[in-house]
Amino acid sequence: MTALSILELVRVTVDTDARGALDNARDVAAHAERWGYRRIWVAEHHNIPGIASAATSIVIAHMAAGSRTIRVGAGGIMLPNHSPYVIAEQFGTLERLFPGRIDLGLGRAPGTDQLTLRALRRSPEVAEHFPQDVLELQAFLAAAGPDQRIQAVPAAGTNVPLWILGSSNFGAMLAAELGLPYAFASHFAPELLMPALQNYRTTFKPSEQLGRPYAMVGVNIIAAPTDAEARRLATTQQMSIASIFRGARGLSQPPIDDMEAFWSPAEKAQTMRMLARSIVGSPETVRDGIANLVAETGADELIVVSDVYDHALRLRSFEIIADVAGAIRSGRPGEKRS
Repeated sequence: MTALSILELVRVTVDTDARGALDNARDVAAHAERWGYRRIWVAEHHNIPGIASAATSIVIAHMAAGSRTIRVGAGGIMLPNHSPYVIAEQFGTLERLFPGRIDLGLGRAPGTDQLTLRALRRSPEVAEHFPQDVLELQAFLAAAGPDQRIQAVPAAGTNVPLWILGSSNFGAMLAAELGLPYAFASHFAPELLMPALQNYRTTFKPSEQLGRPYAMVGVNIIAAPTDAEARRLATTQQMSIASIFRGARGLSQPPIDDMEAFWSPAEKAQTMRMLARSIVGSPETVRDGIANLVAETGADELIVVSDVYDHALRLRSFEIIADVAGAIRSGRPGEKRS
């Protein structure tokens, strides 16, 4: 049975400031646990005006404090930006505050541009040490030995579960080698999804944390009562991505009626290539899209991005998705939750 989770973007919009974005993320977590989502993650991004999750561990604490049971975590922490020791301290503290609810997904990309990377006082070459840094972090989260002089207090012994994130075969091979669950970012890098999953599963080595491969697949899903409304809501995400290719990252924009007037043919081609595995439409369309994606990938879990501008409509999208997923599991037709 494929689990369902959320990747929360913590979007700052032209109508909602950073505080509003953070409170909206907390509200999504509270609703999501009622709708049966397994976990909600936020990602580390820096110097992006439209995303308010740079201080990722603090955002996780804010979301976890507003919910009771859903797992909350990082999807992910860009480990080359940090000392593994400090990340162990942060996430060990989160685990002490919210026991049994914290996940730590790890990526090796900077989550920003090279100029901002220098402001973080990190060198691009640090990413070459990512596998060793993952092992160091894992050791700090494990129980301390009797003669261990450096401990990550209060993290030692929390054994916060680690995930490897990726958009290429590198992450797949590392996750398999270390025996860790793997999350593929097919919501923005769909082309290598199937080769990465195959490499992960065929080379996986069991570990103390995980006995068999466990693969999570990222997917953009925008759900609405009709296909036409969902396609209109999807223009918000399309504009955000097209703006990246223009070098003009900004605040999230409300949906528009005519995308053809917004982007050039080249921008459209680039954007739609990134969004190739998106599922946009009515409950029936979403049901078919989810069923086909799970059948193709064998995903153990889907982590959903629903980049809808209006908060109430985004909640509606997540509710429809949860209902559709429940209908697929039970073999019943989708129905609106009360």
